[in-house]
Amino acid sequence: MVRFETTVLVATTGDQDALRRAGRIRAPSHLVGVTMAPTWDSRHPRRSGASILPVLLPIAVLIVVAVAVGSWLQFTERQALDTVHTVGSQATDRVDVEANVQRVDAAARELALRVRVTARGTLSEEEGTAPVADLSLQTSAQTLGDLEFKAHERLTTRDVRVAMTDGSISDYPFDTYETDIEFWAQLDGKPVPVRMLFSNDDALFSISAKPTPSDQEAVGVALGLGLARSGSLLLFVLFMMAVMWALATSVLIGAWYLTTRGEGLVWAALGWMAATLFALSAFRNNAPGTPPIGCVMDWFAFLWAETVIALCLIAVVITGVHTALQHDDTHPA
Repeated sequence: MVRFETTVLVATTGDQDALRRAGRIRAPSHLVGVTMAPTWDSRHPRRSGASILPVLLPIAVLIVVAVAVGSWLQFTERQALDTVHTVGSQATDRVDVEANVQRVDAAARELALRVRVTARGTLSEEEGTAPVADLSLQTSAQTLGDLEFKAHERLTTRDVRVAMTDGSISDYPFDTYETDIEFWAQLDGKPVPVRMLFSNDDALFSISAKPTPSDQEAVGVALGLGLARSGSLLLFVLFMMAVMWALATSVLIGAWYLTTRGEGLVWAALGWMAATLFALSAFRNNAPGTPPIGCVMDWFAFLWAETVIALCLIAVVITGVHTALQHDDTHPA
């Protein structure tokens, strides 16, 4: 009995042709003219790095645009905070009042004003750090308290509170307020000219100031103030409301899928829904300015988002239990 052993050599077409020309191998007669297919699969070509450029380029453009817009918004708000409004007398012998807003308390409807007084010209001594006589700085009705300085004593910085009118914090973040600040000075019982320099250091509020008639037009100065939430705070709160609705919509879609497909009690989905329900409360409490419950943000987004998530969670539990009970009835142990 004759045994034949056949050795199969796998080589590319180019390798076979080269060996055949060199006389090293001789193709069988039944394989002459047959071209062997390449061993790699052309259906899965190797991806090159250039193919992701159409995706990365728009993302890079969006990042650049977002950074540019954010930089512009931050620059404009910084310019507003650095703005100093000057009103009053330019006489050589006068009293300068630097009034700076430290903090606006919308819940208490008042703002904290830091006042620094400097005497100029013949009204001062020791380079303006002390008055030559008793100095009395009287304020408007909205300012809670007048300022008194003794003669020859150092003029110290004082903090005063100013009551705000109009507006309500329940309109957060669209609440606006108004108030007036006014100063007139008396040195040893005699009125003296006053110049006021007003600025704002509260980044959560933007304040507009315009001169108004003073009760003591000859020597007093007055500014009418309009207060509103800053642009960055407003954008952030609007973003928070959009996130609340997006999360509520996501939970609603998940609940619809689970209830219509009869998935039963999916504990991972139930845990995600419950976590979202409680996470929204913490997220809402991080809103800048500590808004009270029942403000515009709550009625526009938070309360409705919490309601939708809670109802979805209850619906998924009820339908899941019903599906599980049906499964137990149809497949008894």
